[in-house]
Amino acid sequence: MRQHRAALLVMATALTPALLFTTPAFATGTTATTVSAATTAASVVTPDTPVDDMSEEDLRVAIARILADEDSGRRVLREAGEALDGTVEDMRAFLKTGYRLAQAEDDRVAIGRILADKNSGRGVVREANKALDAGTPEALRAFLETGYRLAQAEDDRVAVARILADPTISAALRAAAEAAIDGTPEELRYFLEVGRYEVDG
Repeated sequence: MRQHRAALLVMATALTPALLFTTPAFATGTTATTVSAATTAASVVTPDTPVDDMSEEDLRVAIARILADEDSGRRVLREAGEALDGTVEDMRAFLKTGYRLAQAEDDRVAIGRILADKNSGRGVVREANKALDAGTPEALRAFLETGYRLAQAEDDRVAVARILADPTISAALRAAAEAAIDGTPEELRYFLEVGRYEVDG
């Protein structure tokens, strides 16, 4: 069984890049890693996946793809491994409901890390708490896939506005901040983490 799993993992690893989408990095450090890990794993199996029509081999390949995904969380990996070692019914149950619930647990952990990050701003904290209060797997996933990025942009605009409110900043920094404040979430983040220091440097 374990040799069979190893062969499936090799095959799934080769297929994984074509199956996964990527999420833009909009923060750095632990939080970005947490969000990236949480966002890409759930794309392997969707509610539209015809699990009941899949053969045993198809089930094994689908689970192997989840195991091969470097962004799968601990709970997902543990339950995927248990399903792969189980019966066909166990594999179907994992893909139909277990994966969604395990992913939700990993998503709660990811959101908890965001809340524990002292650099998380008011918008991020507010939206993260809303997602946790809603408590559904879909609400958790929506926050990690889109809500976090938008809330971070809200906080970043406030941070850039504070820079612009400082009358002592240089003309070059003011021009760069004015250009960034109406930009994309990624442009805002880049300005705050890198761009403003390049201007003043």
